[in-house]
Amino acid sequence: MKINLLCLSLMIILLANCSEKKPAADAPSAEGATISEESTSKVLDHHWEAFKANDLEATMADYTEESVLVTPDKTFKGLGEIRENFVFAFSMFPKDSSTLKLNKTVVHKDVGYIIWEATAPKLKLSFGTDTFIVQNGKIIRQTYAGVVAP
Repeated sequence: MKINLLCLSLMIILLANCSEKKPAADAPSAEGATISEESTSKVLDHHWEAFKANDLEATMADYTEESVLVTPDKTFKGLGEIRENFVFAFSMFPKDSSTLKLNKTVVHKDVGYIIWEATAPKLKLSFGTDTFIVQNGKIIRQTYAGVVAP
């Protein structure tokens, strides 16, 4: 009987140590970056507002030199190249004559996803989507794709 209790106790200890442990909401990732849905949401909100306002400096504040932005036409690496992308984007969506609408936002840990549309003097974007990886309050990876209506 004592041996059975000892075996049962050992099994419980082993099972407890092998069970999946969930990280805390603000737990560091394997790379040491803090991951937080609250932080991801804040960065997405800031980024959208800065983009709508054509505020280049506020937009760039969301990135680091290690950030990467992938689009259908080019991959932009670092602040200089990402800035180049937004200078062009702001020329296509002038603040005073464009309408941008955010249709959906999804945040899960360090991943942010948005669906949006825009009407501008030179084009109509019927569907735009961006995916963001946010760590330590900065966009470290982003993808963009969109459908331009004729």
